[in-house]
Amino acid sequence: MNCLMQITKNKIIYRRENDHDSFFADIIYLFFFLTLTAPLYPLFDHWNKTGKAHKRSSIAQRMILRSFKICLAMAGTKLIVDGQENIPEDGAVLYVGNHSSYYDILCSYVATERGMGFFAKKEMEKIPCLSHWMRFINCLFLDRKNIKAGLATMNEGTKLLKDGFSIAIFPEGTRSQDEDPHEFKEGSLRPALKAGVPVIPMAISGTADILENNRRFQVKPTTVHITFGQPIYPDQLERAEKKHLGATIREEIIEMRKKHKTS
Repeated sequence: MNCLMQITKNKIIYRRENDHDSFFADIIYLFFFLTLTAPLYPLFDHWNKTGKAHKRSSIAQRMILRSFKICLAMAGTKLIVDGQENIPEDGAVLYVGNHSSYYDILCSYVATERGMGFFAKKEMEKIPCLSHWMRFINCLFLDRKNIKAGLATMNEGTKLLKDGFSIAIFPEGTRSQDEDPHEFKEGSLRPALKAGVPVIPMAISGTADILENNRRFQVKPTTVHITFGQPIYPDQLERAEKKHLGATIREEIIEMRKKHKTS
């Protein structure tokens, strides 16, 4: 399978030259990546325990970024990114996006060109190897059925943001195939509000056409649009604006996704 990669200003393009199904190729590649890198686990754990979390995070995120680029190339994904200039160069941010596909994670990760952690569902913590790497890049496992545990995880997110680690969250709480994103849960913005870091709206379109909208286990080449909106600074918001920040970001994402259809 031949893959081409082209990077231009505000655009990252991965294009596969043929139309073969690459779902299992992605799975096989990720399997070997997760298993062959297992010897690094003790080293990363050691860095965590010796105050070198930023070094661990930087190296792990670069490795994951490279692997996700390969997966998108094998899938034949054309990724068009706008608004990268809206991401502050220094300090952590909370990315807030809509969620319609498993590939949202790969595409948004590559689109930032720097990587970030994610709030993930609790069930993923049980997956061997994968859960290790998720922790290494600062992912947090959120139990939506346990309010007390969920609040504790949100507080962990606040601490990570304060310590300079960016995180992404999908406030719908699940994947949605509807035209517009489902209602955003206002509590999902709590980590950014408490940490005082910028919030970056992240509009994603087209990822479901890679996998979910096709026949089972079939990955097809498609175009994915991602737009990063202007940063929102919590300390510049009124109390009422903070209370409805999720709804405000959702409306902004809807408008950005409309522009994807005409571009």
